Amino acid sequence: MAQHHYECMFLLDSGRYAVNSKATEDALLEILTRCEADVVARAPWQDGKLAYQIGNHKKGLHYLVYFKMDSAQVTEFTRLCKLSEIVVRQMLLNHPEKLFTPMAEALSQHVTGQADTTPMGVSPDKMSY
Repeated sequence: MAQHHYECMFLLDSGRYAVNSKATEDALLEILTRCEADVVARAPWQDGKLAYQIGNHKKGLHYLVYFKMDSAQVTEFTRLCKLSEIVVRQMLLNHPEKLFTPMAEALSQHVTGQADTTPMGVSPDKMSY
């Protein structure tokens, strides 16, 4: 089957993540492993108050993951997310490789602290601080 390039923004239970981030990430990776996904990049994105309450959740942690997965696994992926106690919501996007690769690389660089924070079109020597 054909491997597709996916970006998924998970909304996780921030209380569980605050108590044990490793176990929360492991549970999320278990969902992806069960769907035979190849994780390329992942990182917590934003933790904070939600615009509206979802179930009992007033706060949540947005967690961004880039991965490759067979498109036939999308239904199983969605089912596992709905059954999970840590995943409040998820949004799955299918990207062309041309877009997926630079976005995954940018997230990886952001996580390792090697991201270029210079605004596009401005050379670093022209910036005033």
